[in-house]
This record gives sequence, structure tokens and C-alpha cells, in this order.
Amino acid sequence: MDASGSTPPDPDESAASAETGDTGESSTDGEELSTGQLRDRVEQKYDFDDFGPTDMAEMTAEEWEAAFDADSWITGQELLDRVEADLKQRVLDRDVFARIEREEDYLLAYSDGGFAVVYPDGSVEGEGTVLRDVKPVIALCSMDSYDPPEMPDGEILPDPQEVPEGGGELGNLMVQAIAVVQLLAGVALVGAGMAFGMEPISIVAGLGFLVIGIGLLFVVANARLSDRFRSEEFRDRLRAVNVGGERPDFLPIDEDGRIETEEREDERETVLPPRSDQDG
Repeated sequence: MDASGSTPPDPDESAASAETGDTGESSTDGEELSTGQLRDRVEQKYDFDDFGPTDMAEMTAEEWEAAFDADSWITGQELLDRVEADLKQRVLDRDVFARIEREEDYLLAYSDGGFAVVYPDGSVEGEGTVLRDVKPVIALCSMDSYDPPEMPDGEILPDPQEVPEGGGELGNLMVQAIAVVQLLAGVALVGAGMAFGMEPISIVAGLGFLVIGIGLLFVVANARLSDRFRSEEFRDRLRAVNVGGERPDFLPIDEDGRIETEEREDERETVLPPRSDQDG
């Protein structure tokens, strides 16, 4: 107690109080700084022009909140328009295999191995690889800063009968021509070595050319068989998604061919985080 009769503050308590105050201010500054640093790291880590299922699965909740502004999500019919355009372009680019069908209150994407139904509020339901491919598209197209491609015109999937037998025939012809040259050179060297009694090295070189030529011909034959197999497999997948055939049996459709949306509300999952004005 001092001369005035008051008790002086405990030095330990004063130091602890000062330390607490400094820590609080430092924590706030550190949190703001870490958010900015996290946003920079997310922009460097992920390529949002090529954002896919693997990136979406890898992104943590903290990275998600740092990268995207939840208060500016695009929803409604505009979201369905953007998702439709983006998915169709990905199908044309062969990044995604799916048939896209647009209805007034949902967007349906399906293949022979799954489906996804996208709703105007950003929720989605489905199964298989299509659902995995569609989720990151919804997230991207809901961002105001993302510019989806223009809506492709016409049918994005070809008719099964229009699929060629194989691709890359020009490359096969070039390799085949090289193989023929190798074979001719090999025959010439072996023949000359045997006919004129040349050094054994010429015969050995000729045999080497023959082996190379035969190997290249085998590669060409295998490539053509693989192309035909892939073409037939692609035709089968097209038939399975109602291109020249019927819809897959696993689609939850009613007698009128529409998705049974009301009966499946419990199976929907939300890709977009809730807005801050809806948290309360």
C-alpha cells in the first residue's frame, strides 16, 4: 500500500495483462495476414481455368473460404445456363463424357456409368464419375469471376454410326513407310553381303534393319487394332446414353421421362457453402 492508501498493481498481473492485450492484437493481425497469404497460396496452387474433381477433393475448408466469396454465388436459371455451357464444352473437348439434357427446373447429365442432377440453388444429386465431374463445374460456374465458354451449337455427341474406325491414320502410314524402308535396306545389305562376300558387319547391319522394320510393322498393326477397339467402345457408350438408343435404366425418371425430383430431395447435397445472410 502506498502513501495515498491505495494498493499498487501487482507487477506480474500488469505484465500478464499487457501480454494478453498484445497477443489479442497480434492474433487479429495474424489471422488477417494468414487469410491473405492463404488466398495467395490457393491462387498459386490451383489452376481455376482447369479446375477438376481432384482439385476440389484436395482443397481444404480453409482454402475454400479464402478463395471464394460466399456472398456472391450465382444461382437460379443463370447458374444452370452456365453449368450447361461449361459441361457441353468439356464434352466437346473430351474432358467429360456425358449427355446433357436441360429442363426448366434442373439440368441432367448422365453417361453409362452414372448421372448428376443439378438444381438452381446449386445442389446436386447423383452417382458415379459424372457426379464427380459435375461438382467442380458447379463451383466454378457459381463464381462471378469465372467466365464460362459460349454455349456450343448443335449436338455435342456424334451418332454411333458416325464414329470413324480409328484415328491417327496419318501417323500409322508414316511409321509404316519407315518400316518398309528399314526392311528394304535390310534385305539389300544382307543380299549384298551374301552375294559379293562382303564383311560380316554388313550382314549384321542388314539383320538389324530387318528386325527394326518388322518391329515397326508390329507397332502399326497393334495401333490400328487399338484404334478399332476404342472406336467400338465409344460407339457402345454412345448407344448407352440415348444417342441412337435408350436412356440407362438406372436414371430416376418417371413415366413422362422427367427426373423424380420431389421424391429425391433428401439425396441432394450442396456444393456451394451457405451465404452469410442465411447463417442466422
